[in-house]
Amino acid sequence: MSDKFYQPGEQRAARVEDLFALIARRYDLINDLQSLGLHRRWKRAMITMAGIQPGEHALDVCCGTGDVAFALQRSGAEVVGLDFSPAMLAVARDRAKVASAAAGGPVRFLHGDALRIPFPDESFDVVTVAYGLRNLANWEGGLEEMWRVARPGARLLVLDFGKPANRLWRGIYFGYLRFFVPCFGKICCKDTATHAYIFASLRSYPAQRGVAAKMEALHCRDIQVRNLAGGAMSINFGRK
Repeated sequence: MSDKFYQPGEQRAARVEDLFALIARRYDLINDLQSLGLHRRWKRAMITMAGIQPGEHALDVCCGTGDVAFALQRSGAEVVGLDFSPAMLAVARDRAKVASAAAGGPVRFLHGDALRIPFPDESFDVVTVAYGLRNLANWEGGLEEMWRVARPGARLLVLDFGKPANRLWRGIYFGYLRFFVPCFGKICCKDTATHAYIFASLRSYPAQRGVAAKMEALHCRDIQVRNLAGGAMSINFGRK
C-alpha cells in the first residue's frame, strides 16, 4: 500500500512535515472523531503512569499541539514540548496563550529534531512521546535520544498505535485504519492520504513489542506494556 506522505528513507522527514503542515489546524478535531474521544483517556493514562512529582522536569517529544505537554504541566512538572513541525507548534503556542499555568509554570515549546534532541545528557525526570515515535525516520534512534536526555531513575513513556495480538481483532482494527480512517482525511483535509498514512506507517513499525525490546536493550528497568483497546493502542514504560 503506497501513501504519498509515507516515504521510507531520506525523504521520510520532509513528507511527514508536509503532512502535519496540512492537518495541524484540524489535528485535534480529527483525533476526537476517529477515536471517539478515547485518545484523551489514553493520554491521561500515560500521565498517570508517569507518576509526576511537583517540580520535576519533563520533556514531551513530538509534542504536536500540546495535549500531553499541558497535562504534564497540570500534574506539576516543568515542561518542554519539542516538535519539528512549525505548523503544529503554532497551534500549541496558540493554546498556551489561554492555558492555565496553575502548576509547574508555563510550557516551553521548542522547534527541534527528536533524533537530535537539543538538551544535554541526563536533563529530565520524565520523557514522553505520544503518537510520534512511529513517525520518525529511525524510531530506535528516537528512543535512544529519549534515553540519553533522561536522568538515572527517569521514566520513559511511549503512547502509540499498537498491533493487537488477537488475529481477529487485529484484522478488524487494521481494516478500520485502512478503509475507514482515510475518510476523515477526505472530509476534513480534502485528501484521504493524510490519514491513510496512519496504516501505512504502522505496517513497518514494530509497535509495543518492538518498543519493549528496545527498552530492554537500553537496559531500562521496570519495563511495562499497557495494552489499550485490546492492543490497538499501547503505552510502553521503562525506567532508566
